[in-house]
Amino acid sequence: MTSEELLGRILYRDAMMIILDKPAGMPVHAGPRNAAERNGDASVPLTALFDGLRFGLPRRPELAHRLDRDTSGCLVLGRNRAALERLGELFQSGKVAKTYWAVVAGGPDDGQAEGVIDLALGRRDPSRGWWMKVDPEGVAAITRWRIIGRAKAQGELPALTALALEPVTGRTHQLRVHCAAMGWPILGDAVYGKAPRSTEPALHLHARALELPLYPKRDPIRAVAPIPERMRRHLAACGIEEAGSA
Repeated sequence: MTSEELLGRILYRDAMMIILDKPAGMPVHAGPRNAAERNGDASVPLTALFDGLRFGLPRRPELAHRLDRDTSGCLVLGRNRAALERLGELFQSGKVAKTYWAVVAGGPDDGQAEGVIDLALGRRDPSRGWWMKVDPEGVAAITRWRIIGRAKAQGELPALTALALEPVTGRTHQLRVHCAAMGWPILGDAVYGKAPRSTEPALHLHARALELPLYPKRDPIRAVAPIPERMRRHLAACGIEEAGSA
C-alpha cells in the first residue's frame, strides 16, 4: 500500500483525529524481529505510512488503539498529544462503542438471536504473548453478540452465521477466542479455528463501525467501514449486503 492509497481509506478526519479503514493482512506496527521472522511476516506496517497523513501538522498521527494484522476496518489515530490522551481515556474506560462483523462456521442454536459471552482469557504460551486461551484464572473478557444473518450449508461449505460482535472488554484476540470457545470459530481463522494457514488475509472479522464521544458538547462521531472484498460473498450468502445496517 502507498501513502496515496491510504488517503483513499480515510473514513473521517478533523483537527483531533483520523479514522481509517485498515486493510486486512497489514500489521498496524512493526513487531519484534524474531516474531516477524517466525511468522514469515515481512509486511510494511501501517505506521510506516503515517507521515503522509500530517495534513499540514508538524507531527504525524499515531495509533489510539490497535487491530490485529488480519482484521480490517475502523482504526482511530490521534493527531496530537492532547488528542491521543483523550482518545486513550475513552478507549480505556469503554466509552467507545465498537461493532465488529464476523462470519462464523455454524453459529448459535436456533432460537437464540443475541447473547453475551463471559469467559476470562489468559496466555496459552508465555513465549507468545498474543496467543490466548479461555482461562478461569485469567482476566475478565466479555463480548455481546447478535445474529444479523444465516446461510445454510452448501456443498463443502458448512452452515454460516453472520454476527455483530460488541466487545465490552478489549483483550488480545478476544472475539476470535470467544467465538471458537462457543463452538463457532470465525471463518478463515488459522489460529483458533480450523482454517489452513495461508498467505492471504482470509479471516472474516471486520471492525465495521464505532461511535466515539470525543467532544463533550457534540454528538458522538460515528464511522462505518465498507464491507471488505474478502467477506462479500459469505456475507451475501447470509443475506447481508452493503446497505445492511451495522
